[in-house]
Amino acid sequence: MIEVREWSRSDTARLFRAPAAEDDKYARGVVALRTGSPAYPGAAVLGVEAAWRSGAGFVRYVGAERVADAVLARRPETVVGADIGSSRVGAWVIGSGTDPMHRTDAESIALREILAGAVPVVIDAGALDLAPGARAPFLVTPHAREFSRLQERLRVQPHDDEDDDRADAARQVAAKIGGTVLLKGARTLVADPDGAVIAVEAGTGWLATAGTGDVLAGVLGAVMAANPGAALAEVAAAGAWLHGHAARIAAGTLAGGPGHPIVAMDVAEALPHAIQDVLA
Repeated sequence: MIEVREWSRSDTARLFRAPAAEDDKYARGVVALRTGSPAYPGAAVLGVEAAWRSGAGFVRYVGAERVADAVLARRPETVVGADIGSSRVGAWVIGSGTDPMHRTDAESIALREILAGAVPVVIDAGALDLAPGARAPFLVTPHAREFSRLQERLRVQPHDDEDDDRADAARQVAAKIGGTVLLKGARTLVADPDGAVIAVEAGTGWLATAGTGDVLAGVLGAVMAANPGAALAEVAAAGAWLHGHAARIAAGTLAGGPGHPIVAMDVAEALPHAIQDVLA
């Protein structure tokens, strides 16, 4: 049986702090996102919103003009540009709301440059195929179907849905890919390349709705940028816990009742309350 560490609220609290008087926007973390597409502009909007709501001091966005306009309409404090480089960026988020089948050669080159750098990267959705061979520290965030495709690409044996099998599969993929794996699910599993596995159970079934994964990617980027040098597995677990807690707040399940439906933006808007709760 695989030893799995259960992640807690107190574990999460170690990666969050209230800003001190001497902190500026850069000290609070700079997140850059290269996400969304004309087909799925909402993914960029949700990820940017979540990064801001998770405490980032500065959020930058790179994407198509139509998508950037949607981001600015929702979050005008975001800095957008066609090419922002990686200067002063603490974490990148790439891939949310994109389709590798429709990725241009220029976009592939730009994403590979990010993955060849030194800044840690959250690799989501449409960029997962670029993770093998990445030199930057990285965290991949597949859901079950994306994870199966990643296993196939890496020639890792498929697994059953039993928890031990999922944990072992996540551990195998992390070792093979050379990065941290966050396998989404009702019980989220985080595996690092050294074989350690963390389990996070903090969410609600109401999270099973479109766009919440884009919110999670933005949360992870903010936690990553605010904690330079922290173990990516712990960053991933803390971000997943906070995301789940925000969902419970938004859905009204904290008191133990059945709760109510939510949309992804509800989760993003509940993030400040979830952080306040953690800091308390």
